Amino acid sequence: MKPLKAFDIQFVGLKLGKHVYEYEIDNTFFEHFEYDEFNDVNVKIVLNLEKKSTFLELNFLAEGTINVDCDLTNEPFDEPVNSSFDLVVQFGNEYNDEHEAILIIPHAEYEINVAHHIYELIILSFPQKRIHPGVEDGTLNSDILEKLETLSPKSLENKPQQEDIDPRWDTLKKLLTDK
Repeated sequence: MKPLKAFDIQFVGLKLGKHVYEYEIDNTFFEHFEYDEFNDVNVKIVLNLEKKSTFLELNFLAEGTINVDCDLTNEPFDEPVNSSFDLVVQFGNEYNDEHEAILIIPHAEYEINVAHHIYELIILSFPQKRIHPGVEDGTLNSDILEKLETLSPKSLENKPQQEDIDPRWDTLKKLLTDK
């Protein structure tokens, strides 16, 4: 039995028109892809499939939250996920997924597995740099943030300006004006 069989859609027996599929995604889904950067996943996928006579239109909608660790403070927080993806499935002589929005499958196929498309939708909609919202608005109290603040270079405004200029520069400036 395939582990992601729940994501198989048999389109051969479907009538022409719109069909809706819903999936609840959690950590076990990402374990199949050996992806372990998320602490907790609670994402709902709504897949709207429209079957036409010569092709299929798929629209993926992802909504939910993913608990991750902040890149700065290592504090866990919930990052909201809200994204969509459109895919057109056409029929051809051989399998071809070179184009990101068009999938070509052989004429003899009777089902498609959408698990990899859901995986890519969630992973690619997630920001590369994960920053806790408390860091951005200043409400998070963390030992790591305090240590970063003490180790950060002080701004130029706090440094006393050097008024004393080396007198040798003054004599060099006179050479420029004595011409």
